[in-house]
Amino acid sequence: MREMLTGGRLDVLTGDYLAELTMLILGRDRLKDPSAGYARTFLRQLEECLGLAHERGVRIVANAGGLNPAGLAENVRKLADRLGIPVRVAHVEGDDLTAGHPNSLAAHAYLGAFGIAACLREGADIVVTGRVTDAALVVGPAAAHFGWGPEDHDRLAGAVVAGHVLECGAQATGGNYAFFAEHARRDRGTLRHPGFPLAEIHPDGTSVITKHPGTGGVVDIGTVTAQLLYETQGARYAGPDVTARLDTVRLTQEGPDRVRIHGVRGESPPPTLKVGLNRLGGFRNEVTFVLTGLDIEHKAALVRDQLESVLYTATSRPAEVSWTLARTDHPDAPTEETASALLRLVVRDPDRNTVGRTLSGAAVELALASYPGFHVLAPPGKGAPYGIFEAEYVPQDAVDHVAVLDDGRRIPVPPPHDTLVLEEQPKPPLPDPLPSGPARRAPLGLVAGARSGDKGGNANVGVWARTDEAWRWLAHTLTVTRFCELLPETADLTVVRHTLPHLRALNFTVEGILGEGVAAQHRFDPQAKALGEWLRSRHLDIPEALL
Repeated sequence: MREMLTGGRLDVLTGDYLAELTMLILGRDRLKDPSAGYARTFLRQLEECLGLAHERGVRIVANAGGLNPAGLAENVRKLADRLGIPVRVAHVEGDDLTAGHPNSLAAHAYLGAFGIAACLREGADIVVTGRVTDAALVVGPAAAHFGWGPEDHDRLAGAVVAGHVLECGAQATGGNYAFFAEHARRDRGTLRHPGFPLAEIHPDGTSVITKHPGTGGVVDIGTVTAQLLYETQGARYAGPDVTARLDTVRLTQEGPDRVRIHGVRGESPPPTLKVGLNRLGGFRNEVTFVLTGLDIEHKAALVRDQLESVLYTATSRPAEVSWTLARTDHPDAPTEETASALLRLVVRDPDRNTVGRTLSGAAVELALASYPGFHVLAPPGKGAPYGIFEAEYVPQDAVDHVAVLDDGRRIPVPPPHDTLVLEEQPKPPLPDPLPSGPARRAPLGLVAGARSGDKGGNANVGVWARTDEAWRWLAHTLTVTRFCELLPETADLTVVRHTLPHLRALNFTVEGILGEGVAAQHRFDPQAKALGEWLRSRHLDIPEALL
């Protein structure tokens, strides 16, 4: 926050504090303390930076209110009074639907931008919200500043795209970027501390993504494309205010660290709002056995047989048991660590004792009675609760979206009167295929970038080419069938491919690969953050002309 306030000019500073997992964590906090449920880090940041923001006339919009935006707003007022800084603090509420979902720890609708806009139009210096869409933190200030209304679909859609690029901070300025090594080779220090991105938004909804002068990182078409593909799916990117057509987005490099987003078209939003449901799913525990040297498979089989004979009894049996053997070992290895493989056991059950005392006792008792070289990375604990994320949809008018001003006035925010049921966009035509020629076996990542992430139990993998020639090859080569061949873990799952020609990109949705969401920790990479990098590492026949 301090870097953004001191690094250059800003009108509005936004902060996205909420992920699906965060809502579960805040829900557990609220069980212990009903006055909790918001991101305390926001208050700590404000204590250091509120004076700076006030001096510079920068308004602050953040969804740090989490499950308790009113509570956070009141604490911000107390902080401002203690610091002697005169600011008006407003908040947005109406997203909390937990009362109607008694089996959920937290149930919250994703609200849109016009509650934020109402607060800003009434003079708020700080606006805190609960669950809103990530892009709403940018769309709200733009709508308030330019006077946009619900019918300004193209303008709103342009701001949604800008908001989506900003929402993950340094991911738009070179963080987590597929081609980071190219930038590191040119300047070893450029990615050591990337600056955060900012958007210059214009009255027509177009924007320029950039960063403060002199900050690290890089903003180019590649970094912006990567973030555009992150955690999106098809051509239609639906939100509560507008459906943005991602297949209309065009990017232009306007200069160093300046990428213009233009051409974005918008459509009426769907008649429903997404609701994120978080509930406790039970308890989980895990232990990782280190298998060193020879006979790795036999060692794994022995300890598995021994443990399962204890875990599976006539009176007790975990609801879920998962074994994974990672062959990280190398033959004739120069170090013990590189001579070792990892065998990971994960157990889940509604009963804490079943995954706690039973597993820890069995693992410890095997220490002197199992495979040679027996040891574990860490002993299993008592068992920890895990969460489950689900999504459902409610009519837009099922929530009471309200802007609550600093003086206590409440401004209702009506649902959009013009809605459109979301439909799949017809598949666009593909470019002409590349002429046939010599090919070489090589990693996909030499010619394509990727970024992946999670949406509930699904993962998305965005893949893009950087040249027209590479796009012609990628569009015809990376079919769903080829995708599943390259990533065998997806072979038995439903995979859907979406084509975005203006971005030279394909976006794959892998349904169910994350089980019941990130909090359930269903797989080794529970948020699918590295799924795209696994894909890029896979080898296939690539035309030599592209290498």
